[in-house]
Amino acid sequence: MDKPCIICVAITGSVPTKADNPAVPISVSEQIESTHEAFEAGATIAHCHVRNDDGTPTSDPDRFARLMEGLHTHCPGMIVQLSTGGRSGAGRARGGMLPLKPDMASLSVGSNNFPTRVYENPPDLVDWLASEMRTHQVTPEIEAFDLSHILRAIDMHGRGLLYGKLYVQFVMGVKNAMPADREVFDFYVRMMQTRAPQAEWCAAGIGANQLAVNEWAIAAGGHTRTGLEDNIRLDRHTLAPSNAALVRRSVELCEKYQRPVATWQQARELLDLPATARN
Repeated sequence: MDKPCIICVAITGSVPTKADNPAVPISVSEQIESTHEAFEAGATIAHCHVRNDDGTPTSDPDRFARLMEGLHTHCPGMIVQLSTGGRSGAGRARGGMLPLKPDMASLSVGSNNFPTRVYENPPDLVDWLASEMRTHQVTPEIEAFDLSHILRAIDMHGRGLLYGKLYVQFVMGVKNAMPADREVFDFYVRMMQTRAPQAEWCAAGIGANQLAVNEWAIAAGGHTRTGLEDNIRLDRHTLAPSNAALVRRSVELCEKYQRPVATWQQARELLDLPATARN
């Protein structure tokens, strides 16, 4: 298969702590260092959250700005994708970093259950976030936790409500949401191929599902996401020593299926992004 595979590294997230795995990067400087290692290992998208000094999640635009500046300096060309997820803030605060004009930002277009709460994405907030991304020319990465989210994203893109090229990520394995089910995954892929053939898609597996979903996506011709946000282990008994170690595991899967790992230039071309990062 000749199509290059884009590897996204979700470096920090909002949940894992150093008590869970000391390799989880919390401070901005730690995140920059960890992302640089992952970039050198083959990742071309950095999915980014930021934390307060005490490790709690935040949507603070100033912290995002410092992180973006460091990534542009130390990972030139890498696609920077900022999170608008609901664990880090509420309401329109979730989009407060979009005026920074990152290459991409995550966008959840529907609500679903998480392990202990409802992940709320009401239609008016989804429409506002999508509008802000259009205003600042930020390409959304749709985080799909359910089939309805995929169909909603395709509909929104068809009506011109989403900026740029449609890019949908299947998130599988979150407790109380869509499990990592191969039959469901194959159906998702067929939906993208028949309903949005010009789009690109990616898949992420949570926790112990990460490796399996990485392999499914790579084998099926899609792109994939790895990183300490989603999974802190190499196996049941071994903590992942870094984000780069998880990226290298995805690179090995690409080699297994004879998929070239996308360079940052190829990733930008596949996603119709500017050839260089915007500062």
